[in-house]
Amino acid sequence: MRLVDIGSGGGYLIRWPASTGTLGPDVELISADLNGALVGEATRLALAEQLNCRFVHGLSVGAVLLTATDSNRTLGALTAGGAGHLLPLAGYAGIVLVSLAAYFTLPFWGATLAMVIGLGPLTLLRPLVIAAACLGALASGGGWTSLLVGVVAGVAMLGVEPLVHRRWYSRPL
Repeated sequence: MRLVDIGSGGGYLIRWPASTGTLGPDVELISADLNGALVGEATRLALAEQLNCRFVHGLSVGAVLLTATDSNRTLGALTAGGAGHLLPLAGYAGIVLVSLAAYFTLPFWGATLAMVIGLGPLTLLRPLVIAAACLGALASGGGWTSLLVGVVAGVAMLGVEPLVHRRWYSRPL
């Protein structure tokens, strides 16, 4: 049996049954949270207390682990898929950082050129980069579970901009 706590914060609800042993040795205890700092602290505390439980970063990862038949194999596949997902995003982020550095450091005409040549087209390419990242997650051995997590993350990343745009520009341009 597996008990997964999604949105666990510091992981107290998983560490407590792990420390008391009330659920027995056959129960696998997994905790997932969106906040990486809390996941790191919960992991540190569990290691210090020598508890038999795991903490993972990401809510969709926790949902996938909840439905997985073999959580160790699934976590390994998600890790492999995460590396494949990261490669296209890291290249894209590097190009964006160079364009932003040019935009903020160059004089007016150079900054305008950085905006027109770099940042504008990169914004339009974002959905294609996210699609490439999702395919990279699948191709790197992550399987369908890592593709699912990648798609959820990609939809969240693409969904932020329209919300922010509506917040700052209440009337259409």
